[in-house]
Amino acid sequence: MRKYYELGPFTIFDVETTGMSAVNDRIVEIAALRVDLNGEISRYQTLVNPNRHIPSSVSRVNHIVDDMVADAPHFRQIGYEFLEFARNSTLVAHNARFDLAFLQESLSRNGLPLWQGRTMDSIVLLKKSHSGLPSYSLQNLRAHFRLDEIMPDMQAHRAGADVEWTHKLFEISLTELLKTIDGE
Repeated sequence: MRKYYELGPFTIFDVETTGMSAVNDRIVEIAALRVDLNGEISRYQTLVNPNRHIPSSVSRVNHIVDDMVADAPHFRQIGYEFLEFARNSTLVAHNARFDLAFLQESLSRNGLPLWQGRTMDSIVLLKKSHSGLPSYSLQNLRAHFRLDEIMPDMQAHRAGADVEWTHKLFEISLTELLKTIDGE
């Protein structure tokens, strides 16, 4: 049977932000996990200085506070790094519209080239491979697939942890879909 990563390469990514508006808010953390065609995994993660105060309501969710990002690089500094890391792969995110909107807006705002490659949403794949679940939120899927048992001690709503969980869910859903396609 084919392995999910043979359809790649894939770069699973996630952003944490100062709010919900890609236009008005800023990225405070970005993480990515790249899976190459041979299954090799590499990781990228950095805090990002948003040049603005992080609201306490947001900090209560992602546990990122102003002091943590004060000396972090600005998006302009890491934008090229991220694009190079993801180059020639398909970007994957859980609720991709949100993360991709922030990525594209941040790239544009900083005069950097926009992402031109393919993008996939892990929610769409999970709805195809595991239809009928009561919720497709990352937190509910973590519980449903018992990801905390195989990936303990990870903090929800931090980009690195969310990327690891999304990668596992992506692997589960693509593997299931490949079984159907390959007739297993």
